[in-house]
Amino acid sequence: MLTRRPAGERGHFDHGWLDTRHTFSFGDYHDERHMGFRALRVINEDRVRPAQGFGTHGHRDMEIVTYVLEGGLAHRDSLGNGSVISPGDVQYMSAGTGVRHSEFNASETDPVHFYQIWIVPNVGGAEPRYAQKRFDEASKTGTLRLVASGSGADGSIAIRQDVNLYASVLRPGEQVSLALPAGRHLWVQALEGSLTVNGRGLSAGDGLAASQETAFALAAGDQGAELLAFDLA
Repeated sequence: MLTRRPAGERGHFDHGWLDTRHTFSFGDYHDERHMGFRALRVINEDRVRPAQGFGTHGHRDMEIVTYVLEGGLAHRDSLGNGSVISPGDVQYMSAGTGVRHSEFNASETDPVHFYQIWIVPNVGGAEPRYAQKRFDEASKTGTLRLVASGSGADGSIAIRQDVNLYASVLRPGEQVSLALPAGRHLWVQALEGSLTVNGRGLSAGDGLAASQETAFALAAGDQGAELLAFDLA
């Protein structure tokens, strides 16, 4: 069964410095029909104005993945990490017993556009940890590139959950296939452009949940597509 989550039906708040859209219930947005999908708890699409951002705040027992589409996001945390996350980077923070961090637009002139994903970990109270790795466009073009996984396979970032997270950039009309074992579930998040999943159309910002299916064809539309695909227990 394929279920589309339209971009226009997400929670939306414009705070001036931040324009944010929530696929699942988050903060002041609450919808009992959209509390998450399997271990996926948060998919937020954020646009932050130049030199603005999120001041220091804390997290516990959550796997946090950040994927930047445009601009640069400056990160600092209580583990001693400091970096700028740019398009092509995947950043991971396992909050575990507790971590504090800040996130700001690294530019004084240009906006930053990014997705932040929260995944419920399969263990609580673990030691916090951090990773950042670059997966350039060439490595994702025309394929499903594993960027994070519970196993750390194929050079992906190892996370604390049975999830395989793929990133892909598809040229116009290009298609990739994904096969899942019986009992697994798929979430596809369209980031840019448009695509179809087994013939079901998605535009930028749309999500799609799939259960009780094992074979998927993901095909880009006329403008190409960038997407994230989550293989979930």
